[in-house]
Amino acid sequence: MSDHGEHSTPGKGLVQGLAVTLKTMTKRSVTQQYPDVEPELPPRSRGVIALSEENCTVCMLCARECPDWCIYIDSHKEEVVVPGAARPRQRNVLDRFDIDFSLCMYCGICIEVCPFDALHWTPEFEYAETDVLDLLHDKNRLGDWMRTVPPPPAHDVLGEPSKEEATAARKAAGPGTATAAKTARPAVRRTPPATAPAASTGPPAPPPPAAPPPPPPPLSAEAAPPSPAEALPPAEAAPPAEAAPQESAVDRPDRPDRPDRPESER
Repeated sequence: MSDHGEHSTPGKGLVQGLAVTLKTMTKRSVTQQYPDVEPELPPRSRGVIALSEENCTVCMLCARECPDWCIYIDSHKEEVVVPGAARPRQRNVLDRFDIDFSLCMYCGICIEVCPFDALHWTPEFEYAETDVLDLLHDKNRLGDWMRTVPPPPAHDVLGEPSKEEATAARKAAGPGTATAAKTARPAVRRTPPATAPAASTGPPAPPPPAAPPPPPPPLSAEAAPPSPAEALPPAEAAPPAEAAPQESAVDRPDRPDRPDRPESER
């Protein structure tokens, strides 16, 4: 009996399983015939790690960031005499760079943290060994994988250049010069005009001289503009001034000829 108390049909599960098998048998097989036929892998597949020894500066970032501790690096310092320098300089020389692929988990952290592009992914995966100790690849074997590294994808035409390209262009152009990162603009498709004149091969002809403007027609007496004096409105006639009353000798006491003035005041 089932969990719900119902009686189950004997052999029902077996029939359902065989139905799935029969349905799969009628479909076309998609099995790749490896190793006779090589599989088509994406170009950025994670197969094996390749080393570019000339790019490595022994900064130890990859070994410190590896979560499995499967990278082993040894180096020594050498003095380089620079002409004109006060003292010789030192540089790191790579002695050992091994990766143990029996411990590697293919996380890609070492490739991402490398500041000088010394490590690269390759799509090669056919490096199986019968002995696990042979999965320890030294710097020479890691360098042989560089020939299988695919080229990087092309940049977008309308996108911005990478940081490395912008830095190299800025150094080559000099300080204060506009680089491609500053002057890059998306391309705009322009449609040429339909009636564009054909370009002539000879020098352009000079433009014709401009004709002088015609003289203005003479004005008649009726149409002549009035003079400034005539254009002014006539002044209003001022009211006549009243004659001032004449003072007589009688009205002015300061006159010496006043008859009523005593002689002592005259």
